[in-house]
Amino acid sequence: MVPTGKKCNNVTQPAGAHSDLEVLTARAQAGDRQAFDNLVDRFWPDIFRMVYYRVRSAMDAEDLAQDIFVVVFRRIKSLKDPSQFRPWLFTIALNCVRDFQRKKRFREVFGFFTGGDEDAVGYYAVSDEPGPLHNIMRQDFWEHVGSFLSKLSRLEKEAFTLRFMDQLSIGEIAEVLGKGQSTIKTHLYRALTKFRKESRLVGLLEGME
Repeated sequence: MVPTGKKCNNVTQPAGAHSDLEVLTARAQAGDRQAFDNLVDRFWPDIFRMVYYRVRSAMDAEDLAQDIFVVVFRRIKSLKDPSQFRPWLFTIALNCVRDFQRKKRFREVFGFFTGGDEDAVGYYAVSDEPGPLHNIMRQDFWEHVGSFLSKLSRLEKEAFTLRFMDQLSIGEIAEVLGKGQSTIKTHLYRALTKFRKESRLVGLLEGME
């Protein structure tokens, strides 16, 4: 059965040195489906946001998030260190997004357009509470975000989005991208320098506070 990301009952965590995430991951690796469902429940909003930031289609993001957790379900036993579940998950998600974008570009080159889906923006609620994310999903904001990201190098773009949109730590970003932390910090600095020059985008963000 395919993981759905639905809400499920909380799992009581044993006391000890290991974090609750490590415990859940280890149990999921051992075949505990309830533990895996709890992992999906915990990370679904984060993964959906990450994907949406990149594909800007709520319908595609929902489908991709589903596919990502299917891959995670199949591969979780291969994860050697349960404490590394989060960066491992984001690595899988990033690869799935890249694969989706490659396939989409291929279809467009040969004229197999899938059609616009502007009406889907905002369709999927990634949070139970209203907040800045609802404003972030506005078309004008995304136009400026897309314009800004297009000015960045590949590593600058990935480092920036993983840090400020996906909220990964420097160490986790280094793990996901397979680079040293000093390299990540350098590309983040460059991206932030360029971001500060985007007065219109900065103004939109300040207006959402």
